Amino acid sequence: MSDDNWLAEQFEAHRARLRSVGYRMLGSLSEADDAVQEAWLRLTRAGASGVENLGGWLTTVVARVCLDLLRSRSARREEPLNVHLPDPIVSPEDENRPDHEALLADSVGLALIVVLETLAPAERLAFVLHDMFAMPFEEIAPLVGRSSAAARQLASRARRRVRGAAKPSDADVGGQRKVVDAFLTAARGGDLKALLAVLDPDVVVRADHGAVASGASGELRGARVVAEQALAFSSFVQRAQPVRVNGCAGIVGWLPNGQPFSVMAFTISRGKIAEINVLADPVRLRRLNLTAVGDQTHSHGPENGSKRSD
Repeated sequence: MSDDNWLAEQFEAHRARLRSVGYRMLGSLSEADDAVQEAWLRLTRAGASGVENLGGWLTTVVARVCLDLLRSRSARREEPLNVHLPDPIVSPEDENRPDHEALLADSVGLALIVVLETLAPAERLAFVLHDMFAMPFEEIAPLVGRSSAAARQLASRARRRVRGAAKPSDADVGGQRKVVDAFLTAARGGDLKALLAVLDPDVVVRADHGAVASGASGELRGARVVAEQALAFSSFVQRAQPVRVNGCAGIVGWLPNGQPFSVMAFTISRGKIAEINVLADPVRLRRLNLTAVGDQTHSHGPENGSKRSD
């Protein structure tokens, strides 16, 4: 085997982990792929000679690229008033995709990625690399230009924020689906009382600017406000397809012309809907290639759109 082929084979063995690091750091599938590609380019230029731990070296490269991107985002702050949601990982309910399984190996729900988006770049890097990928602080410290003790403090601060903001999700996906189905049935039927029964009193709904442009607020809080909004937008859940969003129960809403209208990710906590994240930006929806998911279920009507396959 040639040196180039050997190097490519070694890189491929680490690709899934590197993409997972990139996704948790950036919340963007395309940017995660770009970071992984950059790591490959740097490896081909530098070679693996003298590298004792190739996986660690590649992880460090991806982390540096991601940190630069996060800092660039923080400096721009182009749309500070808009809600920006991370990319959801959407899969058919009855299909396990190996690439998605690798990304979701740590059961990283979309709600957690939303919380990570609120962290400062250095905090996010320290938390992701240490708490999610078990990288020692001695290796994290040079990436953020601080001491090991300071890197530990960054991760600790991030951990407190994550624990304070991320609501625990019920583990049973079948149970999650029953709650989501009840929500859809109540919204379609205009049943305010039934909606309130499945919503946590402090439920939070976040909708990106695509949904905002359609008339929804960027963020809503409280069961009654969310229930009334769901009734106002009930027409948009008439053609809903059950899917997995980051491994949890979710839906894709379809327009009559067969184009996706939105992806809704639900956090179910203690049998109630505690959080809903809605991605409705047409450009980002196209990037997700949801047509492939839609091909799994050709009929999305209310009579069978909530049919379970788990």
